[in-house]
Amino acid sequence: MEQLSEIPTTIQNDFKMSPQQLEDAITEIKTVNLQFPLQSIRSFYSEDELSGLAEVIARYPNLYVISDEIYEYLNFEGEHASIAKFESIKDRVITINGVSKGYAMTGWRIGYMAAPLEIANAVDKLQGQYTSGASSIAQMAALKAVEACPKESEEISAMVKAFKERRDITSKMLKEIPGMVTNEPQGAFYFFPNISYYFGKSDGETIINNDVDLSMYLLEKCLVAVVPGSAFGNENCIRISYAIAKDTLVEALARIKSALSNLQ
Repeated sequence: MEQLSEIPTTIQNDFKMSPQQLEDAITEIKTVNLQFPLQSIRSFYSEDELSGLAEVIARYPNLYVISDEIYEYLNFEGEHASIAKFESIKDRVITINGVSKGYAMTGWRIGYMAAPLEIANAVDKLQGQYTSGASSIAQMAALKAVEACPKESEEISAMVKAFKERRDITSKMLKEIPGMVTNEPQGAFYFFPNISYYFGKSDGETIINNDVDLSMYLLEKCLVAVVPGSAFGNENCIRISYAIAKDTLVEALARIKSALSNLQ
């Protein structure tokens, strides 16, 4: 079985890997997995940053890229850039996308892939065994969605605007919580703050030893659900979603702040 190589990143650089880090990690690996934006952290690679990664990948002709671009339209800070745009590696890029996020069609369960023909044919054989047919209604709805022009869609623009407003509210309120360290997500609807400041602290009943303890503490003490960062490879963080109504979001963040103030 192929060994997975983890590349450590930090909140200070928005959890992005550098070209040198990628080069140093390449040994026997056959694929590089990229998400746009980065899963949980929601930082987008710029075109210049992708160019640096593409230069490294181009030097390894047996290396493929799996590029998850499901959030491409939920971008607050500029135009989405795909690593498949670089001629030197485009024939080795497998792009994964769907209608769940950018078109708010989560329940329709329609995704798609663009890849070199030999990869697409192999995946088609596997897909036929692993999944059964999506309904004709979902297929036609997805077709209508992808045939539309996202840049001219008032619905998508309104959705992105609403998420950006909630992003700004969440950012402001998280920065008011002592010990909570976070970056500024550039898209989608998650924050991934570092909460290690609270490790070892207690409210007199519960001791917080790790991200799972803190997540359970918030659920039990203030009825707010977050996800432990260890589920996404970083046990010093938690994931907070702001894909909820603004009033509910403000109330939830206020509860988090109040509950954490009891930890000494």
